Amino acid sequence: MKQSDKVCNCECDHSHGKSRRNYSGNGNAVYSLGMLGALVYYISTASGFWVGVLGVLKAIVWPAFVVYDLMKMLHM
Repeated sequence: MKQSDKVCNCECDHSHGKSRRNYSGNGNAVYSLGMLGALVYYISTASGFWVGVLGVLKAIVWPAFVVYDLMKMLHM
């Protein structure tokens, strides 16, 4: 039996003759649009340079703020 005739049942990156679909791009698009929106919001409301720098950092981690507010809202 040749090595190419073996059937692989693992989750590795080798297609082994089967087509695999990758849907990870959709989440990246949502995160990127959210980051862009947060960046525009934080920069437009910044009152100074360092507040703008803090806004850029907040825009990078905006999902953490969303999850925190949702958990706070659900706890009531």
